[in-house]
Amino acid sequence: MRRFKIMAATLTVIVFSAILSVFSDMTAVYAAGRPVNIDSCVISGSEVICRLSAADIPASDDGKYYIYANEVYQDGTDGQVVATGDIGDSVSVSFPLNYGTAASNLSRKFLIAVKRGGQMTQVSNEHYITNPESIAAYSSARMTAGIKGILPGPAVNDGSLQDLGIQQVVYNINLGDICSDGSDPGNIPFTYNDKIFYFNGTVISNYDALVKYLNNSGIQVTMVILNTGKGGAYAQDLIHPLAVGGDCPGYALNIANEAGVGHLKAISAFLGKRYSGTQGCGQVDNWILGNETNARTSWWYSSSASLDLNVNMYVKAFRIFYNEVKSNNGNARIYNSIDQEWNRKSNPGSFLAKEYLDQFNYYMLREGNINWDLSYHPYNSPLYDPYAWNGPAVWVKENITTPYITMQNIGILIDYMHQPAFLNPAGEVRSISLAEIGYTSAFGTDNQEASVAYGYLKAASLPDVDAFMLYRQTDDTHEMLSNLALGLEDVAGNHKPAYDIYKYLGTEKEALAKARASEIIGMDIDTMIRENIIWTRGGDGVTN
Repeated sequence: MRRFKIMAATLTVIVFSAILSVFSDMTAVYAAGRPVNIDSCVISGSEVICRLSAADIPASDDGKYYIYANEVYQDGTDGQVVATGDIGDSVSVSFPLNYGTAASNLSRKFLIAVKRGGQMTQVSNEHYITNPESIAAYSSARMTAGIKGILPGPAVNDGSLQDLGIQQVVYNINLGDICSDGSDPGNIPFTYNDKIFYFNGTVISNYDALVKYLNNSGIQVTMVILNTGKGGAYAQDLIHPLAVGGDCPGYALNIANEAGVGHLKAISAFLGKRYSGTQGCGQVDNWILGNETNARTSWWYSSSASLDLNVNMYVKAFRIFYNEVKSNNGNARIYNSIDQEWNRKSNPGSFLAKEYLDQFNYYMLREGNINWDLSYHPYNSPLYDPYAWNGPAVWVKENITTPYITMQNIGILIDYMHQPAFLNPAGEVRSISLAEIGYTSAFGTDNQEASVAYGYLKAASLPDVDAFMLYRQTDDTHEMLSNLALGLEDVAGNHKPAYDIYKYLGTEKEALAKARASEIIGMDIDTMIRENIIWTRGGDGVTN
């Protein structure tokens, strides 16, 4: 239960109530109509061991369970039988992992069927391997230094990251940029499951230099995987058939056919190995698959408006990326990505962040819980609102029905992720990365100063938050047309006052930043954050 203090009659005061919603037993939900449950699928040495249970023994012609290994685009009994076992209420079966071969089962999904009336009938839901890290060639020690992060400006090596005291950096990888058809002699061949794939040597070398520079500066690296649709014919197989022909900066990954799935597996394995910190190319500790994937028509395009279909497509891509990366670097973290539109869509083509997260977690529990982590973007609402500490009452509420979750009411998300159904396999709260968060100076540099301080200090007060990635270091001219002057520097590279605020935060000079923010806010910022005091105001945003 969080405590709130009434500040003034003119302020809208929202009373927080504890989150009461608790997920029902997911097993009962997903097992309906399929009497056999796959309790686990884990790697043990060179084998995969699946443990099965059945509340009701299914009828069959021959008393056998048939274990199918399907590629993610195959349904039912379309895949191949990899093992059989005698029918029973508690059964363990094993079969070869075949890691590194064309028959690899690492990123396949498994299901159980019986022969009935001469036909194969599926009697379980699908399940994936959940411990790919057990075969990781590397488990590099993570470069954890602190939560203070940023999306860097174009001159990454100009010393400003060190001057700011940055501990984490977030950067983008566009798959179309790194892939190649192999025609350039400078390209990098990569053998994956007995097939050769190629990567653009020039682009990859630039990423190598970037990551190594950041690592050598003691900065942890997070990479966001983007599928922008740009690139030659060698990258078009990564666009999902339902996304072909769209007009969007991000497209759903192709998990619908052999070409897309094979390419995605190879890319994931290549990146996981190359940036494991063991290949002389640098170390990436955190990977985010996609950007704001609930924003269907903005960042993860498909032509289908079905929530279930879109989440299912994303989950399949996530499973592939997770298993391939973690089988190379066991200590890497893999994050999904949703925006701040918790219960309200600003774009009708999007899905609500809450419903997307719920459905994602449903599939993860149904098909084998893994240690996935959450990337969340708690921007102000509207995005150009300059007051991180005093949002519009219509958008920022202190209960689970809130339209938006911003830094003001971020505790709602934290509490939500503490629910038993959202815990990782070890029973722990998942890592929460605030991987994109920015504040505009378009309505006064003082507001940006106070907002940056408020956002960072609020994040630092929450033990479950592992990253606060300020977006961005340098203003973007296109974004500025929408009053989004989010940089700590202007387009010419001149420091705004918020630059020094962010520089001082987390250092021995933090008191200076706090004093300045408190002066602007009109209240001691430590008190505001410690006591979780929430100010809201009337209206729905800033007007000029």
